[in-house]
Amino acid sequence: MANSAQAKKRARQNVKQRLHNASLRSMVRTYLKKVVNAIDAGNHAEAAAAYKAAVPVLDRIADKGIIHKNKAARHKSRLNAKIKALSAA
Repeated sequence: MANSAQAKKRARQNVKQRLHNASLRSMVRTYLKKVVNAIDAGNHAEAAAAYKAAVPVLDRIADKGIIHKNKAARHKSRLNAKIKALSAA
């Protein structure tokens, strides 16, 4: 356990920040699931709209360092490829 007042305060701040970050990660997963569900349903218009909504959220979370920038790029690339394949089919 933290002994100094400074360490105790940092421990309190870390708990609060961890909960906030978990909330943001959960939000990202929700946006990604909306895109994936639309792709699985075969609905190109809905998938494209969900993707368009998810991209700025992914970028914002990556900029904050909650997820790595490459992870955000990987998600965007894979989802966009699936949406393009859906329109071609």
